[in-house]
Amino acid sequence: MITKSLFFSAVTALTCTLGFSQDKKQQDIKSIKSMCGCYEVKFNFTETFQYSKDTLTYKPSETKHESALEWVELLEDTPNKIVMQHLLIVSDDMIIKHWRQDWLFENTDLYSFNKGTSWKYQKLDKKAVKGQWTQKVYQVDDSPRYEGSSTWVHVDGKDYWANVADAPLPRREQTKRNDYNVLKRRNIHEITSTGWNHEQDNDKLVRDDSGKDVLLAQEKGFDVYTKVPDSKCAAAQKWWKENNALWKNVRDKWQTLFDRHQDLNLEAKVDRKALYSLLFDLKPDASKAETDKIIDKFVK
Repeated sequence: MITKSLFFSAVTALTCTLGFSQDKKQQDIKSIKSMCGCYEVKFNFTETFQYSKDTLTYKPSETKHESALEWVELLEDTPNKIVMQHLLIVSDDMIIKHWRQDWLFENTDLYSFNKGTSWKYQKLDKKAVKGQWTQKVYQVDDSPRYEGSSTWVHVDGKDYWANVADAPLPRREQTKRNDYNVLKRRNIHEITSTGWNHEQDNDKLVRDDSGKDVLLAQEKGFDVYTKVPDSKCAAAQKWWKENNALWKNVRDKWQTLFDRHQDLNLEAKVDRKALYSLLFDLKPDASKAETDKIIDKFVK
């Protein structure tokens, strides 16, 4: 027989657990949304180790140090989904749509990069993702890039999220390297007192058709986002208001493809043009039918 004291103890324990979970989730949301706003960014990458057997001819990537001004726009803000669009500001007259990151709470649908232009659909177990957030990272044309699910950590005054996910070659390497085809990214997003850091420890892999990987090289990445007044990014905010409708149509089209819950295979180019090039050429008032038609051409 369950006594009253045992019953009330169980209820109290459950209430405390639920309360802690909600408090933890609100901490997560605060950390994620703190990445929005105007930032001066320093991008730093260097190749650290090489494992090529052909040591005489192997050429490592050059160390990269670049700076930029970037606006991160909050597109969606719901209890279980946060969407943020990055915009690079070259000048007041030149804004470049950059990468996008979506954060989904306890998400069970994942598209894992395979190689080339293919992603494999995975259905995750609900128990395995309890309390976790999936970060989905998209290309400049809103096609998939990489995704991973992990738990935000808030301990000892630190707030960070760490994950490992396979990805295509980064844009900084696509026109310079053809000796590897998968970048295994170890990503850490850490919130700081001045903004946030994106730290990476990456493996450059050669993956064959059977899925076997050979490690070619490793690299270190450390991108520092320093918060500055939003007014410095006014040009990007204005650009997004003018172009938001076009890119919402693009996102909506991609979502219909993701909702099929099956492997995704894309064409690298159509009529010798990349997808981003065709979409970037459109005017802000282009119809959804136009963007849908372009994207459909790239889906195998």
